[in-house]
Parts: sequence; C-alpha cells; structure tokens
Amino acid sequence: MKKLVIPALALMVSGIVYGQTPLENLGSQVNSAYPEARPTVSADGKLLYFVVEGNPKNTNYKNDKKAQDVWYSELASDGTWGQALQAPPVINALNDNAVFWIAPDGNRMMIRGAFDNGKYVGRGVSMVYKEAGGWSAPQKLDIPGYEQLSRDMYSGAFMASTGKTILFYLSEEKNAFVNDIYVSHLGTDGKWSRPESIGSDVNTFEYDEISPFLAADNVTLYFSSNRKGGLGSHDIWMTRRLDSTWKKWSTPVALKAPVNSKGWDAYFALDATGEYAYMATSEGTANSQPDLVKVKLDDQSKPNAVVLMFGKVVHAGDNTPVNATLYYDKIGGGNEGNIYSNPDGTYKMVLPYGGKYVVKTTADNFNPLTDTIDLTEPDGYKEIHRDLYLTPEGYIRIVDPEGGKDGDRKRMDEISEDDVLEEGETVSLDNILFVFAKHYIQATSIEELNRLVRLMKANPGMHIELAAHTDWIGSKADNLKLSKDRATAVKEYLVGHGIEASRITEKGYGESKPLMSNLTEEGRRQNRRVEFTVMKK
Repeated sequence: MKKLVIPALALMVSGIVYGQTPLENLGSQVNSAYPEARPTVSADGKLLYFVVEGNPKNTNYKNDKKAQDVWYSELASDGTWGQALQAPPVINALNDNAVFWIAPDGNRMMIRGAFDNGKYVGRGVSMVYKEAGGWSAPQKLDIPGYEQLSRDMYSGAFMASTGKTILFYLSEEKNAFVNDIYVSHLGTDGKWSRPESIGSDVNTFEYDEISPFLAADNVTLYFSSNRKGGLGSHDIWMTRRLDSTWKKWSTPVALKAPVNSKGWDAYFALDATGEYAYMATSEGTANSQPDLVKVKLDDQSKPNAVVLMFGKVVHAGDNTPVNATLYYDKIGGGNEGNIYSNPDGTYKMVLPYGGKYVVKTTADNFNPLTDTIDLTEPDGYKEIHRDLYLTPEGYIRIVDPEGGKDGDRKRMDEISEDDVLEEGETVSLDNILFVFAKHYIQATSIEELNRLVRLMKANPGMHIELAAHTDWIGSKADNLKLSKDRATAVKEYLVGHGIEASRITEKGYGESKPLMSNLTEEGRRQNRRVEFTVMKK
C-alpha cells in the first residue's frame, strides 16, 4: 500500500464540477486528525475496516511515526458510523497493516503480510478467522512465485466474494512505483495458482494500476490508475470481465466526478447493494489529509445486481445454533464458493444472478442439507432470509423447503373410498402421468383418477385443493404454467366424471415446492407430482 503522505501537487483540487450526489464525509467518529485510507466494507454494509496512519495509538508508532494500523467502525441503527476502534494485535502486528478483504459471511479476513502460525515470515497475504474468543492467528496463503513477482515498493490485494480468486497489484521490477494487476485462482486441489497478469485490456506499460476491487457480481472491476483520460493523478476506473479467462475485459472507463477529482483517488469499495462507494479523498479535508467518504453511484457506474442470502443454521430438533460450512454451486457450472456460519449460527452469502444455485450445508455430526435457489432472472438487489435446519446423523427426514407436510403425506393407492380423511391431510396421486413437457394425461393414469372420483363421491362434503408440481428442468415461468395446466386437466377429468367443480380448487406451484433434491433423476421424478389436500371434510 502507498504511504498516505501524497505529494502536494497531487492534492491540489480546483474547479471540480460535482454532480447531484456530492461526497459525504463519514464524520468525526471515523475520521480523525490523522490520514485515513483503504476502506473495506462488509457485504451487508454494517462493518467498515480502514487504515489510519500516524496515530500515536498505533502499535508501532514509537518506531515509525507513519506506522499504519487497522481500525474499524460499526454502522448504527440511525445510519451513522460508530466510534472507530483499533483492531486487535493479531491484525496489527506490522508497521504497515491493512485489511484487504472481508468475506461476505464476516468470519474471514485477508490481511497484509505472510504469517506462519502468527509469526511474520515475509511479503504476501494471510487469512484470519473469527473464533468464539476473537480472531485467530494469521496464516499465510501459499501463492506460488509471489515473492519473486512482487518486487515493487508498494503492493496490495483483493479477494473475490467467492473466496476463490485473488487480485494482486504488484510490479516485477525491483523498487518500482508502477504496478499492474495480477490474478490467482484457488484450484480444486486446494492450491493457489501462480499469479498472472489480467492482460493489456486493463494493464498498461507506462501507467500505474493499483487497488483493484471486484464487485459482488464477480464481473465488475474497479481500480485506480494515473493513465490518460481521468480528472487528476490517480482516478477510479471501471471495467467488466468478458469471459472466464480473466484476461478479456471491456474498455476501462473513468468514473465521473465527484468519485474522481483532480487529486489522488484510490481504495474504492462497495457493499453488496452496489449503491454507495466508499473511498479516501483529500478534497475538502483539513490539511489536505485523506478522509473516508461515501458517494452514491449513478446507474452507469454500478455493478450488476446480486442477492444477499442470510439466516441461521440451527439444530432441527432444539433450534440451537450450528457451526457449519455452506457450499454454493451454480447448476451447469462448478463450485462457486463457500462461506461459514458464525458461532451463533448466523450466515450471509452473496449470489450473482444468472442461474440456479444449489446450497449444500455441512457440519460435523449432522446430515448434510441441500437447498436450491433460482436466480435465473435478474430482479435487482434483494435480501432473502432463509433459515437452515440440520438433522443429527442417524435421523433422516425429507424437508420441503417451502414448509410442506411431508410426514403426513399419503398415497392414493394406500387408501380406499371408505377412509375418512382429516382436514389438512395431503395425498399423493403418484400414478397420474402426463406426456413429457405437456399437460395431456396419459391413459395409464385413468385407474388413479377413478380412485379419486370414487373417494370424492363417497365423501360428498369433501373439498380439495388439487396441486400440480414440476421439477426445475426448464424456465421458472414455463414450469409454473405447465403445472397450472396439469392441475386444470385433472380437475376437468374429475368434473367430467360427476364431481362438482366448486369442490375443487386447482393450483399450479411449478418448481417452488420440491420434495427432494433436483440434482438427481430420482429426486426430479418425485418432484413431478400431482397431489390433493383436504380443505373441508
């Protein structure tokens, strides 16, 4: 990271034309008489880590009057930031400390420096993990070739929200001040790849590219550069990743004022909403020392919308919190990433739009739980609350994610017309079959349908909800329509055989109420079903 003492020429600001959303200083609870920089905000926007230079309270101030420590602030219920607090010693062990990334779950941070069991061993990055008593000792990430590649004066990093990609800025030239952006990926073997340049679409030969920030959509990249076309020395630029090689990007565009100024602009950060940018600026501050500010982005400067999914992982029997690992995969793709639940069971994850996800929750001594979420159609930023209930090993039950009564479910071929069903009971019509992807009833279904006709005639006061369900093959909209059409087809058969239409309410639920995982053929077969629920005896 560059020292916060910026050349006076770079701090000269005059004649800036501001837009309708001016910079908002974060206030005296965060900003002090000392320079602040490198804001890192949590996905939910409620926690802010940043660097303070030269504060006499900094860990190594006595040895270095420009020592940099990590401080943090929490967002209050009224939308203001609370009094800044110094991060614990495990995070502030060096002269120049920094937080490069906070995981969406809030349980992991990537910090400056390579540590082995808490002991500093050289340049690089390390992870710390939240434990019941605080943060763990930092442990380095083994990045092949990093020490040979990073020979610059000032370098840094950022990790994607998936936890599987790191963007470094560094120079292979010794003591250089001109950096490029490199990328390293976590392989399926658990090892990181050697960092490689992200290519000439972003990196230039003669200009400096630093402080990369990858938005939660895993596509939109912001970085700082002193290339031509900006407003000042270093400015914030935006580009979008075009493919999976991480070497093809859209033409970078400099953001407009007030994000960029005639001064030195860097350390851009966003929460999952993508609405406000946090950054450091010297504009309008005392003694031209950088303060932390936020600014509302215009639509052209925002990343793609994402979903923040949150909730608690708990014991299905007694609702006690469970320490769990959650993996999320996009259907048709590979493992997208993983997050951890807090000691109190709470979790958060960020999911970009563009597909259906499978979320698998695992914990020691519990059966794994698989859940699904359809984010095929973009629908703006939203937050989804979903609690996850884990059952202990040795106890297995099928859970309807939408709250169905699977334990009470009966089969039509198990009951007779003499049986008396109670209100709320659900019966599966397992032997009603349709032409593939159509609502036409196959002839083999007649026997099952006639059983239902006899049952309803034997119980003339019985009213039912007739529900049809699909698996998730196909679009959500098509599946919803197909299920409605199938429910209507069954109702028409019953009415045609003497059952009053007023006794039947047909519903199509599409893929929204699976009984089993859609990842297997057997699961999909059971999810394609027709059933009825007794609404009135």
